[in-house]
Amino acid sequence: MTSGLGTRAVRGSLWLGAVNLVSKGGQMLVTLVLAALLTEGQLGVVALAVSLVNLGQVVQSVGVYDVIGRTGRDPRRMAGTVLTMSVGVGLLLAVVLVVAAEPITASLGAPDAAGLVRLAALGLPFAAAGGVQMGLMHRELDFRRRLLPDGGSAILGAAVTVVLATIGIGPASLVIGLVSTAVAQPVLGALAGGGVRPRWDTAAAGEALRWSAVVGPAAVVGALLVNLDYFTIGHLLGPDALGLYSLAYRLAWVPYIMVAVVLGAVAFPVFTRLSREGSPLADAVTRFTRAVLVLTGGLYLALAVLADHVVLLGTRWADAAGPLILLTGYGLGICLLQIWYQAVKATGHARRYLALETIHLLILAAGLVFSARLGIGAVAAVQFAAAWLVVPITWRVLAGLGVAPPPAELAGISWRVLGACAAGAVPAVLLDHAGLFGAAGSLAGVLGEGTVLVTGYAVATLVLQRGELAAVRGDAR
Repeated sequence: MTSGLGTRAVRGSLWLGAVNLVSKGGQMLVTLVLAALLTEGQLGVVALAVSLVNLGQVVQSVGVYDVIGRTGRDPRRMAGTVLTMSVGVGLLLAVVLVVAAEPITASLGAPDAAGLVRLAALGLPFAAAGGVQMGLMHRELDFRRRLLPDGGSAILGAAVTVVLATIGIGPASLVIGLVSTAVAQPVLGALAGGGVRPRWDTAAAGEALRWSAVVGPAAVVGALLVNLDYFTIGHLLGPDALGLYSLAYRLAWVPYIMVAVVLGAVAFPVFTRLSREGSPLADAVTRFTRAVLVLTGGLYLALAVLADHVVLLGTRWADAAGPLILLTGYGLGICLLQIWYQAVKATGHARRYLALETIHLLILAAGLVFSARLGIGAVAAVQFAAAWLVVPITWRVLAGLGVAPPPAELAGISWRVLGACAAGAVPAVLLDHAGLFGAAGSLAGVLGEGTVLVTGYAVATLVLQRGELAAVRGDAR
């Protein structure tokens, strides 16, 4: 990367990291509060309702936010046209979900979720407007302005959820909080100077539709990848099993949304700009690959080693520990894929991105057909295997495009991350077996073990990755 673009990428990552720390930190708090207050079945019903609406959010956008970042047209004119399209589709989907909520949720084994789906669907048009604002900010790597709309709306939604859950509203508390977040985001975005006016440009709409014709199906496939396990568990194993699985999945999802999504959001405009300028991408892809593995490696290490401490939320969640360990491996795989997929899209090969997502979905679906009835541990194992089967396939695609991290470099990154993991995990596990941290339900014990893990991993990373850290500090200046 050029020094100027590298500086903007590092600063953009830091700003977006701060945004995500606020917004996703609020989501993490909500997850813990709900786990402490709801039963497994109630959390399962909520998870199913949210999954359906999240799928609706992907359908309403069908990948068109990316076109704002890569278009050669006036970006504001493009954004206004995309706003008109996306909000219109969001309104239509909201009506469909309100009308069809009962048969859909009944077919997925959770008829009690129908009311929650109807309520959550009301936020779809607002989420569409917020998504367009974010797309325009991403084009210019202007992530600082996201702090108010993204962080502010998340804090509001989390506060609403926690207050309602505490006074006994139950599963509806999360959905009301999500709708509050969706409504507040575009309002706060406009206050932050990121407002977009609806407009219509036929040529811009044509470009958006051509892009979404390829990226849109890939986005839908990606959403199915995230939600197919929920739908399968709900249908075959019921809300209680889904509640246990959803807690494990939500915890394993945290490093992905806090780190990989941040880096992916920065990587796409960086890769796109380099591609437009005819500059080589391989070095930038390698640097983002290193960053995502280093940053998420330690987080997933902590989640895996501390998995049995999930009983801090109640002994009823003990059976979520095994799936959580498997899902940490799955999470690391999709973090890596998140970066590599941005490179595939940025080079203009959206059809290959669609092919990769489709291969992943087919592997996952085949695995679920044969294993889902065996329980949530088997589902987590299938997720792990499917993600890591797609990793080498994706690397081959990147290599064919001339933008893959060199094998020797990738191996070196992997070994250094594994070395740092060993430096954190070995002393923590030994001290735990010696009884120093007490029982799994001890809060002081989990804090102590977590401190040993993080300290060991961080110190080893500073030693093993010192060259790259020096380069990052140079970019930040």
